[in-house]
Amino acid sequence: MTEYTKSGQVLKCTHCGENCAEEAILANEKSFCCEGCKLVYEILDENNLCTYYSLNSSPGISQKNQSKGRYGYLRDSTLSKKLISFSDGQKTTVNFRVPQVHCSSCIWLLEKMPKLNKGIISSRVNFLKKEVSVLFSEKEIHLADVAELLANIGYPPEINLADEQTKVQKKDYSRWYKIGVAGFCFGNIMLLSFPEYLTGKSVLEPSFKLLFGYLNILLSLPVFFYSASEFFKSAFYSLRQKFINIDVPIALGIAVMFVRSVVEIVLQTGPGYMDSMAALVFLMLVGRWFQNQTYHTLSFERDYKSYFPVAVTLLKKEEEQSIPLSKLKVGDRILVRNNEIVPADSLLVSGDAAIDYSFVTGESEPVKIVKGSTVFAGGKQCGSAIKVEVIKNVSQSYLTELWNNEIFSAKEKDKHEPLINTISKYFTIAIILIAIGSALWWLPSNPHKALDAFTAVLIIACPCALALSSPFTLGHIVRVFGRNGFYLKNAAVVERIAQITDLVFDKTGTITVAGGSQIVYEGANLNNEELLVLKSLFSQSSHPLSTAISQRIDVNGRTEIDSFSELPGKGIKGRAGEMEIKAGAADFAGTVDNGNVKSSRVYININGKYKGVFSLTIQYREGLKEMLSTLSGVYKLALVSGDNASEENTLRGVFPSGSVLRFNYSPQDKLDFIKQLQSNKRKVLMVGDGLNDAGALKQSDTGISVSNNLNNFSPACDAILEGSNFHKLPVLISFAKKSSVIIGISLVISLLYNAVGLSFAVQGLLSPVFAAVLMPLSSITVVAFVTMSVRVMAGKSGL
Repeated sequence: MTEYTKSGQVLKCTHCGENCAEEAILANEKSFCCEGCKLVYEILDENNLCTYYSLNSSPGISQKNQSKGRYGYLRDSTLSKKLISFSDGQKTTVNFRVPQVHCSSCIWLLEKMPKLNKGIISSRVNFLKKEVSVLFSEKEIHLADVAELLANIGYPPEINLADEQTKVQKKDYSRWYKIGVAGFCFGNIMLLSFPEYLTGKSVLEPSFKLLFGYLNILLSLPVFFYSASEFFKSAFYSLRQKFINIDVPIALGIAVMFVRSVVEIVLQTGPGYMDSMAALVFLMLVGRWFQNQTYHTLSFERDYKSYFPVAVTLLKKEEEQSIPLSKLKVGDRILVRNNEIVPADSLLVSGDAAIDYSFVTGESEPVKIVKGSTVFAGGKQCGSAIKVEVIKNVSQSYLTELWNNEIFSAKEKDKHEPLINTISKYFTIAIILIAIGSALWWLPSNPHKALDAFTAVLIIACPCALALSSPFTLGHIVRVFGRNGFYLKNAAVVERIAQITDLVFDKTGTITVAGGSQIVYEGANLNNEELLVLKSLFSQSSHPLSTAISQRIDVNGRTEIDSFSELPGKGIKGRAGEMEIKAGAADFAGTVDNGNVKSSRVYININGKYKGVFSLTIQYREGLKEMLSTLSGVYKLALVSGDNASEENTLRGVFPSGSVLRFNYSPQDKLDFIKQLQSNKRKVLMVGDGLNDAGALKQSDTGISVSNNLNNFSPACDAILEGSNFHKLPVLISFAKKSSVIIGISLVISLLYNAVGLSFAVQGLLSPVFAAVLMPLSSITVVAFVTMSVRVMAGKSGL
């Protein structure tokens, strides 16, 4: 039962931590500032989610002035469609911006939303972007109710229904204003303090000295209360969460200098340190701006135009034209073949669409799409080729976000991250203790030096350079790779490449080039109708052999293919009218393979009768033997292929002695081969084309998909290598291994900087202003070292 109290005792709200009004609401021996906070608590309590309050003290958001039913307008389907990023008619995904997210408790609670409503399937938080992605069942809960639920637990979503293309990103100039105010005041305080710099004794009359002192106080107020506010706010929120961040010692140093200066000026015992305080804030803000600019350049929410080397098949007057993804526009009609990814939200124009949304939701059951309905970006076509019309431009980061979905994410993280986090965690506490110790040491003999030592220690020591070492190094290496046609899912992939011990290669489409093959047909004569059907069948598949044969069959036109399916490791089949066709392996087509023939062979069966075979002479990639020879000096090599062993002797002459060659391997066999190597503590890099080896790519420690200007991108891979740069693989792997050396040296530089700076600071030999100058220099030094090192090594490696 709810009670109200007027005892006069100041009570804190259990949910949000704010002071309760004169009439606090009491329920279950808990106090609340409003009915809204009490309701949120009761919702969490009913669902056994009160662990939320144990993670941080008073982590909630006040529910005062929160209006009910404010999201009713989202029940309008026209409006709600603007927010939905995916829907198959049963399950829907929506991304909400929730600015109130501020701590680990927020993340914990938001990711427990499925417990609050059975209609919510999953929820994931992107803390840096302050966004929550919610997957929910349309039958169980409406979009408006999802938004209302977020508001009820203290995280009202910020909704902008403007079209994404017309949204204008407002720039935040607040830091520039703060730097400007601090710089202006700093210059004027120095001007007023100039007589104090000329001689040890003041040359001013006492009345002028007092006037200039008060003017300095006046000029320092905007510096202290406005320009330095972000340091104090950050320190306050940190201490409120029972954690000490780097801004705590900085705020403490600024406060000590300000208070002491005010006391000295008012009591006329000295000129104070307002010039040093203003200079400190100005230089710290400039350093913080530089640091933010650095992190901005390290952002890995990458533009698909630079990081996805896939192409799309554009249809112009029914003619196919391969174009880069970056040139795809709203209104374009494209052809999406079997196993190809739909790159942008589109309308189905023709064809039987069975879309696998596992790339988006993790569930692989294909969804049937009717003509005129929306096919969402990230879906994979399963079946015959479909034609779609693009209705929304490709999102700048959507495909990259999908690629980094936790469903496909690697299990290992940056190995340097735990070390850096551990150092940073105890770094600030140690610095505060050193500062206090230095002040106590000098206080009896030299109070002025005690203040300088205390403040300088707090300012000079900074873990920022430590934190920059790993991400900045890996970020530069990712950029070098991108310029050389090697595109990584994220920076952590560099670390995993550096640790590999074994390389496993697929054959067709990976070490071979189908486009340059000579194609010969042997068997019964095929009439024009049969050739037309075969060409149409092969055009449904993105497999290199299918593509090559489709391009070589010289007949005009296309025919519709029904009941198309592609069986990995076996072949493709489909129906056109009364004609049923199978194409692929010998047993799939109802015949026997001649294993002595040194070519890739695709057998044809029409209406249950074996017709003939297309033979493709195998052309290996240029420089393959030399590349493998270079790799064999460091790694163990293996080849796993679904083809027969007709090329074994040739390949034994290409692969170095000691290499493992396996043929007639199914996709499951390839995956099991990777598992066997890993069971022996080997770190495996798998190189394939992403078609019949997606399972092996996902299982491997690092999976690289070789792209041949086709939209056969596999979400299971960790990196994409353009086929034209395949010969660079040894250099790219070697370059990744050098990342650990650069990171190690930059960490040593950071630690040496702090050690040397502290040694001078504790002796009182370093002024707070000089310490403020040196602090950002540590980050600049690390950034400069990493930038130069990566450039030099890239140049020496030919990258």
